[in-house]
Amino acid sequence: MNQSARPLLVAFFSLTALSLTAHAGEFKVAGTTFTAPKEFTSVKPKSAMRKAQFTVAKLAAQGEIVFFYFGPGGAGGVDANVKRWLGQFDEPKDKINAKTEKGKAGEVPVTFVSAQGTFMGGPPNDPIQFRHWGLLGAILETKEGALFAKFTGPEHTVKEFTTAFKKMITDAK
Repeated sequence: MNQSARPLLVAFFSLTALSLTAHAGEFKVAGTTFTAPKEFTSVKPKSAMRKAQFTVAKLAAQGEIVFFYFGPGGAGGVDANVKRWLGQFDEPKDKINAKTEKGKAGEVPVTFVSAQGTFMGGPPNDPIQFRHWGLLGAILETKEGALFAKFTGPEHTVKEFTTAFKKMITDAK
């Protein structure tokens, strides 16, 4: 590598690293613009399925917010995804305080889903990890297709940042 290119590469990689751990700010998923609260830290998505990803911490307990978009008709409808998300708990639906709530992000219909209980998760192909967690999800029915936002983590962390998460969703443009 020639010496004049080296400072440019160092600057590029430094800026890239900063952008992967930036706090708050505007971001876009499937033509919809969101503004993340200052408490949410942007991180590099763990897979190509994840279009944006954030962490949020309450004390030492870290929650995760992930945005998914699969294109028009991708991943099934609202009811199928609500059922799938609630099925990620070990307990039956009537034992996890499962709730759905309709809302709007501008003119876009939004379905919020919440639950608390023994969440079964973990990396693919690894043993299932059982954690007492909360889930707060949002399904936006955009013109480009359903857009999914899912916030999981320790119950108290999800509860602490519920208002911030919902505002980020309902204020989307």
